[in-house]
Amino acid sequence: MSLLIRSCAALLLSVSLPLAAAPALMHGQFLPPDDLTLRDTPPEQQQLLQVTEYSVVVGSQRQSSQQPIPITSPLTIRLKGKAMNKGASISQVLVNFDGESKSLKKPIYDEQAKTLTLYYPMAQYRVVIDLLRSGTVYCQFLSYGNGHVWADLHTGAVRSR
Repeated sequence: MSLLIRSCAALLLSVSLPLAAAPALMHGQFLPPDDLTLRDTPPEQQQLLQVTEYSVVVGSQRQSSQQPIPITSPLTIRLKGKAMNKGASISQVLVNFDGESKSLKKPIYDEQAKTLTLYYPMAQYRVVIDLLRSGTVYCQFLSYGNGHVWADLHTGAVRSR
């Protein structure tokens, strides 16, 4: 009987090791519910940045080689900070605001440049600025084997006053 108990204990231990060895997802509590089960497996990549500084860039460009001459005014917020999770290499985030497109581009992480590029509608500009002024802000990027990506800007837990 002792052998049976030891065998069962060994089996339980070997089954639970992969679960214990899987790294916990930092800031996973800030993800919305996964109603479509797009995040049913652990992410292949997580980049988590604590924002330490930001700058706003309002551009104006005119491409004189085209007729009629289009003039565009891109709006970007550049976030810099420090990587927070093991294996993260992220050093900056470019937040682009688009007031014209009907759909936004997906978040893209460039490993070479260590830069995450996010796209938000122009209507979210004030929300993002207010978030940056409120205290500690984090940016996270998750990519999954099924092609799903998630990126967000969020505060840490804040006590209500």
